[in-house]
Amino acid sequence: MSAAHVPDRFRLSPDLEISRLVTGLWQVGDMERGGTLLDPQTSSSVLLDYARAGFDSFDMADHYGSAEIISGHLLARVAAGELPGRPRPAVFTKWCPTPGPMTPQVVRAGVERSLHRLGVDCIDLLQFHWWSFQHPSYLDAMKQLAVLRGEGLIRHLGVTNFDTAHLRVLARHGIQVATNQVCFSLLDRRAAGQMSAFCLEHGVRLLAYGTLGGGLISERWLGLPEPAPGEIGDWSKMKYKRFVDAIGGWSALQGILGALAGIALRHGVSPSNVATRWVLEHPAVAATIVGARLGEREHRADNLRVFDFALDDEDCEVLDRALEGTRMLPGDCGDEYRRPPFLTASGDLSHHLESMPKAYVATPWDGHSDRWRVSSGSRWEPICGYSRAVRVGHRVIVSGTTATNGVNEVVCPGDAAGQATFVLDKIAASLAALGAGLDDVVSTRVYLRNAADCEAVSQVHGRYFGEVRPANVLVEVGRLIGDYLVEIEAEAVATGPVPPAA
Repeated sequence: MSAAHVPDRFRLSPDLEISRLVTGLWQVGDMERGGTLLDPQTSSSVLLDYARAGFDSFDMADHYGSAEIISGHLLARVAAGELPGRPRPAVFTKWCPTPGPMTPQVVRAGVERSLHRLGVDCIDLLQFHWWSFQHPSYLDAMKQLAVLRGEGLIRHLGVTNFDTAHLRVLARHGIQVATNQVCFSLLDRRAAGQMSAFCLEHGVRLLAYGTLGGGLISERWLGLPEPAPGEIGDWSKMKYKRFVDAIGGWSALQGILGALAGIALRHGVSPSNVATRWVLEHPAVAATIVGARLGEREHRADNLRVFDFALDDEDCEVLDRALEGTRMLPGDCGDEYRRPPFLTASGDLSHHLESMPKAYVATPWDGHSDRWRVSSGSRWEPICGYSRAVRVGHRVIVSGTTATNGVNEVVCPGDAAGQATFVLDKIAASLAALGAGLDDVVSTRVYLRNAADCEAVSQVHGRYFGEVRPANVLVEVGRLIGDYLVEIEAEAVATGPVPPAA
């Protein structure tokens, strides 16, 4: 085995090179959840040790406890000369706002908070997370972040936990995205499909987290009985135990660990090295993110061995056989945060999502106790005298809906699939305001400008309604007004009451 001295590098752009093993600081929040903050000077010394070993790229978020502050101390010490002969560490952070109006002031305040904590004039990579695509303001946020990038406050824009459809909306709307941070491991292989294909086509790279399943993908767990719920204490293992259960349970994990152990023995490395290498060898992946519990334990020496070998055909066949007995996780990347099964440390996020501000608010229809309506703010609604959606009793009717953002912005001009995604998000938001959901839809009607877009739009429709199977009509029309390629209307039977205004 060759002697590796530093991790391999990946050039995200001409002005940003990163380690292919990024040090993740999510665990800072877990370590501080009792209320006692980590000492930033002591913790930044740990980060310096990582940087000296070549692990000089760090990933965090605005809600990972004091991770940004600790990283700010690191950067200050590097600026003072404590990392001679090496480039300044690359620092990635995330902005994870609550859905709501994304005005220029709101977006700037979020970015400036991270700039202040990090003590820098420019963030290397600002990654944006959005909880619910039913609220269309994510597009406004990304446009404002692009403005701040133009001002020099952000070097590159990324997103986190975006599915392929909404990554497509951003790309087709002209917003340049460098990275998408998603879960990717032998437990969760969703990113290897359409997500990777889209990223390779559009110059987006994946930053993969969860590669070691929160520590469950290691030789430490090989051959052990399944732990009782109370025996798993940290957030990471709580989260990824849910993944294990979803793909087939503890026996499925043991099959994967056994395969990894055999491959590791062949190459003289650890099973964790093999699991990480498997993800790194996917062409859309720029780097994997390996979590660190600062001051408690570190695996830098072992992690360096990831770059001492490559998987061959025999290795891949062994892993493929182990994976044959597992189930693929449903849906696309990021779905675990937005729909069942909620594979998160906190479990079911339904209440969390339902408590967030709605995109639209229902108002009573004057003189009718059982009639409500919703407006989306389109300039055509008051001109033409119609509502985005109305509810009479339990019946909910959604007007023909186009990919219009705000008053008059056409989303994804020239891309019918991107428009269909935005349209169905608006329909879902309209239904939610009236006490209904996509599961309550009984009929949809789809109007296309060009019949050649039938398959692409139908695939989008299937992602939203594949389990619901409403009655459907799809027709090509002579033309749609303006730059719209698709218009969709829907009807539902509500099972719940109209939610109160926030």
